[in-house]
Amino acid sequence: MLAQTADRSTPFRRGDAVRLIVASVLLIVALGAILAIDVVPTGLGLEVGDIPQNDLRAPRTLTFESEILTSQARAEARDGVPPQYDYTSERAAAVAAQQAVAYERAVSPIDAAFSPDLPDDARTELLTAVHPGLTEEARATLLGLTPERWQAVRDEGARILDQIERTELRDTDVAITRRDLASRMVADLSPEEQDLAAQIVSPLLVPNSSYGQALTEEARTEAERAVVPVTTQIQQNQVIVDAGHPVTALDLEKIDAFNLNASTLDVARLSGWFVAAVLLVGLLLAWVQRFRPSFWHRNNVLLLLGLMLVLSAFALKVTAGRSILPFFLPTAAAGILIAILLDAATATVVMAVIALLAGIVNGSSLEIAAYVFLGGFAGIIAVRRGDRLQSFVQAGIAVAIVNALVVTTFSLLGERDLTGIIQLWGASAVSAAGAAVAAVGSFAVLGNIFGILTVFQLLELANPSQPVLRRLLVETPGTYHHSLMVGNLGERAAEAIGADPLVTRVAAYYHDIGKLANPLAFIENQAGGDNVHDILDPEASAHILKQHVVDGIDIAYRARLPKTLIAFIPQHHGTVLISYFYARAREQAAEPYGGLATPEGVRAAESVDPRKFRHAGPKPQSREAALTMLADGVEASVRSLSSREEPAIRAMVERIIDERLSDGQFDECDLTLGDIEKIREAFVSQLLGMYHQRVAYPQNKIVELESRRGTGSGA
Repeated sequence: MLAQTADRSTPFRRGDAVRLIVASVLLIVALGAILAIDVVPTGLGLEVGDIPQNDLRAPRTLTFESEILTSQARAEARDGVPPQYDYTSERAAAVAAQQAVAYERAVSPIDAAFSPDLPDDARTELLTAVHPGLTEEARATLLGLTPERWQAVRDEGARILDQIERTELRDTDVAITRRDLASRMVADLSPEEQDLAAQIVSPLLVPNSSYGQALTEEARTEAERAVVPVTTQIQQNQVIVDAGHPVTALDLEKIDAFNLNASTLDVARLSGWFVAAVLLVGLLLAWVQRFRPSFWHRNNVLLLLGLMLVLSAFALKVTAGRSILPFFLPTAAAGILIAILLDAATATVVMAVIALLAGIVNGSSLEIAAYVFLGGFAGIIAVRRGDRLQSFVQAGIAVAIVNALVVTTFSLLGERDLTGIIQLWGASAVSAAGAAVAAVGSFAVLGNIFGILTVFQLLELANPSQPVLRRLLVETPGTYHHSLMVGNLGERAAEAIGADPLVTRVAAYYHDIGKLANPLAFIENQAGGDNVHDILDPEASAHILKQHVVDGIDIAYRARLPKTLIAFIPQHHGTVLISYFYARAREQAAEPYGGLATPEGVRAAESVDPRKFRHAGPKPQSREAALTMLADGVEASVRSLSSREEPAIRAMVERIIDERLSDGQFDECDLTLGDIEKIREAFVSQLLGMYHQRVAYPQNKIVELESRRGTGSGA
């Protein structure tokens, strides 16, 4: 978005060939290595414990009986048999009866203490002595019971003891059961009463089921015999051994089953991956060189494109072959980022390349290729300028909708069931959300890393509180106002021809910051004072004017402005002739010979070297720079007009544009004759709005009353 494209063709020079070779080799090697990561020699005599450097995949589909897995299954079946216990219902009933008798013996002293004939003092003394193992809290609860509440506690204790002992109580579970006794009591007992009953019952709990070694061994042997031999099926291209993992006995059994002992490289597959890398990289770089020469000569742009391609290829390769995982990848983020940082056409081409890669690594899948390309294309269309969060949200929604439609289309044409479609809809939403989040979270960082202006940077630079703009306002108010007017003109013209309005406006704000080094050398900052150029010779004046470009570049670098904006400072003057001082120099040279009216004067004037009165350049390299040049010249010239009527403004605009055209200032940018006409009309329209005639309003009523008071004729 922020870098300009070029529709005109450029000759392919030797430097371009070297650039193409270097960029292609680097990108092809990186891409080919990623794609061919699974191409390894099949059968290297691996043994248990060896660590392969690459994934080892099955060359064909094979089914065989695995002795190792069968042994493991038998061991698992044996280990899966739980310990066997000798519990029987008859034994449980006997233990329950026995413990019931023990319970009665345990509570009989308490029953005696609660006898109606026993005085309170004697009851307290008895209750204090019984069951010495009770806690202080339980003892206090016991002392506070009435005979009726003790009967309730006693009955609940007998009930819970009988219930537990009549069901299986393993010797390993006694401690847990004792711990949870209180929670098993009925709800009509208070928590304190439940705890008291639990403490009385707890010592009486005994197991009625014990571990049986012979029973357990017999059950495990039976389970082991029931296991059938395990048959293993390995699909073609399935990973046998993961890279970086030691070879296990099971891995070696699979390798032996395929008889993979002869070291042979799959040259055909390896060649296929590299041919694909050469084809895709070659066409991508050729397109950039042919249709985006401004990108072609920028290393940072080529690095950005290469990074997007390599990262996407790596992610696609990692998830390749999975049924649903590739649909979760936020590949649309690459298209959205490139559309914001560069332009939509480049983003579309890159997404096409990534989509082809996705289809290739997923077994020539047309569905994945369409999913990646159409989803990314939708994001490119929806993101627009990327100057606000809403743009990324819109892009994410568009990607989600298109992704869902793609998977729905292929599902309806294929045999995918409703569950599969719903799963892929979810994957589409996750992929779209991930793409939007990745784009909004990284585009500013990538812009800074690769030196590409982003909208947020431009908006920040346009803030009047920026130190350089603040200096411009305070130290050179005339230049500051001029820069604002140039920004207005340039923005209007940029909108008319489809250039970047924000870049044009911000560049206009900073194009004359070099005047900060010598403000009074420029008439807009002299405020009616003496003009220093009245006492200087024309060549010295021209040098001062040219120096503001050099000073502007120095100030911009010290202020750490983006290089893209710094480039506008020399380009806004290009190699334009400083005609006013050049004409003065000619007049001064001809003056001793009778002026320009004599042949001798003309010859003397011709001896003046025009190169000393030309700016150093370069000429504008982009449409935005050309607009800044034109807006700068037009604004300064129109401001000097005595008449601000439309004919005068139009004539001045046409003169400035024609001078720049005839001087060849736009030979290195992409302005067309159609653009020139639109720029002309945009300038005239904007200038008429800026310098319109105001209506002569009647005298203000307050002023009228004050004047009457002054003459004594008012109310």
